[in-house]
Amino acid sequence: MKSLALIPLVALLVQTAPQSGHGIPGVVADGVTPQLVKEGFVFIEGPLGMPNGGLLFSEIMGPSRIHHLDSSGKVSALYERTNGANGLAFTRTGDLLSAEGDGRTISRRGKDGQAVVLTNGAPDRPLLAPNDLITDAKGGIYFTDPGPRPVVPGRTVYVYYLPAGAKQPLVLDDHIARPNGLTLTNNGRTLIVDDTLGTTVYAFDVQPDGTVKGKRPFAQLHDIPSGQESVADGLAIDREDRIYVTTLTGIQVFDKTGTYLGTIKVPRQPANVAFSGPNKRTLFITAREGLYRLPMLAQGPQRLGK
Repeated sequence: MKSLALIPLVALLVQTAPQSGHGIPGVVADGVTPQLVKEGFVFIEGPLGMPNGGLLFSEIMGPSRIHHLDSSGKVSALYERTNGANGLAFTRTGDLLSAEGDGRTISRRGKDGQAVVLTNGAPDRPLLAPNDLITDAKGGIYFTDPGPRPVVPGRTVYVYYLPAGAKQPLVLDDHIARPNGLTLTNNGRTLIVDDTLGTTVYAFDVQPDGTVKGKRPFAQLHDIPSGQESVADGLAIDREDRIYVTTLTGIQVFDKTGTYLGTIKVPRQPANVAFSGPNKRTLFITAREGLYRLPMLAQGPQRLGK
């Protein structure tokens, strides 16, 4: 997830290769390709499946909004002036969390729709531009803070954990070049984080207190041209712990061991993905100016949201 105005030119190029429609066993059927739901946005991000099969997603550039796609296919603006809200997630009680890149905060919206700041970092380490987030079963929040574009050599960027009720987040990692998308495995025991600049997707073992240990490579992205950023961005996970990573080449899919299964091509370069729709059998894709949907063989996780 990133600022459209400040990312490298290569990341702005629309994917011009035709969609192959090659299936991935157990994931997507042969001949099935992403279909446009709606276009005309500036830059959309943060898709989040709703319990009723609808979808929330953020528009991080231009008007800075959070949109709602209902079960009939109608798209409407749910919240305006969202301070560059990017990644979205639900709390255990259904409140909406957002990583506000422009506001430099993690915020929560309840039923009244008013944003309440949960954290803006520590006094000696304010947030730079938080990007993506996910909650755990204890009510804690994992989030990435890669900072704004352009990338500043030597600038330290972070993966954080905000325990339930805390005001200041704990640093989990400060050695990923540009941490971006993240998710938890279905059992909550492993945190997965990708890197926009590099080709390694990392895994961490989650501890009982929410902190992590055992950082290690989980998967290696495929077919990234030498010298170019991978543009690894949003992440999704399905019920079988397969991981879906949006990249320069499309949506790369890996099994639970990190083995590469294939790439789903998208008409535009994808920024993020989420399962929703009836029984979470649809993969929604935010791709620059357009929102796409893809019928799946795979099924999204049983937990609320992502």
